Amino acid sequence: MSEEKVEGELVYQAQSPDEGALVTAARNFGFVFHSRTSEIIMVIEMGETKVYQLLAILDFSNVRKRMSVIVRTPENRVMLFCKGADTILCQLLHPSCRALRDVTMEHLDDFATEGLRTLMVAYRELDNSFFSAWNKKHSEACLSLENRENKISSVYEEIEKDLMLLGATAIEDKLQDRVPETIITLNKAKIKIWVLTGDKQETAVNIAYACNIFDDGMDGLFFVEGKDNETIQQELRSAIDEMKPQPLPESDPINSCFTRKPKLPFRIPEEVPNGNYGLIINGYSLAYALEGNLELELIRTACMCKGVICCRMTPLQKAQVVELVKRYKKAVTLAIGDGANDVSMIKAAHIGVGISSQEGTQAMLNSDFAFSQFQYLQRLLLVHGRWSYNRMCKFLSYFFYKNFAFTLVHFWYSFYNGFSAQTVYDTWFITFYNLVYTSLPVLGLSLFDQDVNETWSLRFPELYEPGQHNLYFNKKEFVKCLVHGIYSSFVLFFIPMGTICNAVRSDGKELSDYQSFSVIVQTSLLWVVTMQIALETTYWTAISHYITWGSLGFYFCILNFLYSDGLCLMFPNVLQFLGVARNTLSLPLLWLSVALSVVLCILPAVGYQFLKPQFCPFIVDKVIDRIHRMKHSLPLPSQTKLKHSSTRRSAYAFSHKQGFGPLITSGKFMKSKLPKKRHFSFQK
Repeated sequence: MSEEKVEGELVYQAQSPDEGALVTAARNFGFVFHSRTSEIIMVIEMGETKVYQLLAILDFSNVRKRMSVIVRTPENRVMLFCKGADTILCQLLHPSCRALRDVTMEHLDDFATEGLRTLMVAYRELDNSFFSAWNKKHSEACLSLENRENKISSVYEEIEKDLMLLGATAIEDKLQDRVPETIITLNKAKIKIWVLTGDKQETAVNIAYACNIFDDGMDGLFFVEGKDNETIQQELRSAIDEMKPQPLPESDPINSCFTRKPKLPFRIPEEVPNGNYGLIINGYSLAYALEGNLELELIRTACMCKGVICCRMTPLQKAQVVELVKRYKKAVTLAIGDGANDVSMIKAAHIGVGISSQEGTQAMLNSDFAFSQFQYLQRLLLVHGRWSYNRMCKFLSYFFYKNFAFTLVHFWYSFYNGFSAQTVYDTWFITFYNLVYTSLPVLGLSLFDQDVNETWSLRFPELYEPGQHNLYFNKKEFVKCLVHGIYSSFVLFFIPMGTICNAVRSDGKELSDYQSFSVIVQTSLLWVVTMQIALETTYWTAISHYITWGSLGFYFCILNFLYSDGLCLMFPNVLQFLGVARNTLSLPLLWLSVALSVVLCILPAVGYQFLKPQFCPFIVDKVIDRIHRMKHSLPLPSQTKLKHSSTRRSAYAFSHKQGFGPLITSGKFMKSKLPKKRHFSFQK
């Protein structure tokens, strides 16, 4: 649509930025698209105004990969103009265009090699009687209540044939700022990047080199271009043989899958190739590769390659590739896109990321995260994603530990109470333990903790690796929490037990009563779990100090309040620990017991954290040690002014959304005609 906001200045609003670029380029050459209604199109051709009657719009779809318009020219000729992908339009051309088609395809290959987005344009002159008959069929198909889409598609195919080639267009599609640097950083974090696109193969490969997905130092590129199952299987297996020349043993899971039906879920193990390779496969071959046993060959070959390029894909195929990885690999998938054709892929992945661009907001509205530049992906993953994983693992470990230590004390106590189910703690302490006393410290840990700052996280992408292998919380770590909890409960029970056993006060009264023992155990427990979370915290803020030590102080306030004389006398049936807090907390013996319990419970955790990096370090331990040895911190990355460059990554040079032909021809989107103006104003 065109809109003249200022007199003499046309502003185009296109369904796709590529379409707007083409119309703008035509205007620069003297062919100006001036205005349009639901029935006519006004074009100024080299200064001469011509009006075309709009007869029909044959909408674009992801299956057709083309769009056509039928108009009646001022010379009363009925013309069909069609634009679309070269692979589709080449099949619809008249045989007389063979020579021109071959030359045009050479030009398209040259354009694609330069990274340009290509489009082919053709036309056909229609007979009036033929168009009248076709228009009747078209109207019947549009009004059909059953199987409407297929009927409309069949009617479109009747008229979109024997086209005469007009030529081809190519549009520059610039990369966003810092895309190559971002991909290099993600590769260092051992994140595999696959490009799923609808571009021509040459364009996709050129973009892959520009983005550093492929490089000149790679050992080889594998092209899968077969048109049947046998050829594709042979190409995939030859690629596997080159990357891994050793023959597969009989026990190999791939061979097992071919010989017998595997038990689901079936996971393909990681394989290490003998070099860096890349895989390029087109959409036609991919349709065969995603069927039957070939999908196992495909996923195995692709996962051994450094980079994978899938070109000339439909949106459905993008989603199928994501589902393939989810089904056969123990991996978390992230899909990122900016157009409507990426929505199915974004929905299929575990994590969907949408980029705001001129393509529209469909990708953003269907994603989990949205931002304006691809470069922000590294911050999302390497900074916030890594921090979130570390915090969650610490939260889970601490949560299990504090509850094991809290609960298993009753196991040891059961040998002394005759298995009568009597609790060690006061009922109010049991109520407040998870609700008040230990909730805020772990909440602060899960919100604010960070082992290294964002600058170091971006400087050393290797720090991301533990999350990929789930090293910080797994079955082994859970068993460690259980063992540590059992040991802590043993200490928390028997140290106070040994402390008050046969002990007397200074006035000669015995200390070994149930209520004093309960206060000593629960006080020791809170000190131990508080010191444990303080040991786990690596990034202290004022809020962290306040909620960690404040929760411990709040416990003593509640203890003195609930066990005060006045409150216990008012509610004798509910509060039965009259004067216990005052009498017990004043004993040096209690604080000696608490200190000894804290030391014995924390000592194994301190020793483990100190000795593990020395004798069995992870890669992340070595990196963190290297960071700690550096004297000066790196400055934060400088913020450069971003240019408003093209951010499109759709398949070819027009929108991938369903067209708006019926809406345009209905005239419902038009504004009312202004009587004092010589032009029309349109609103989409």
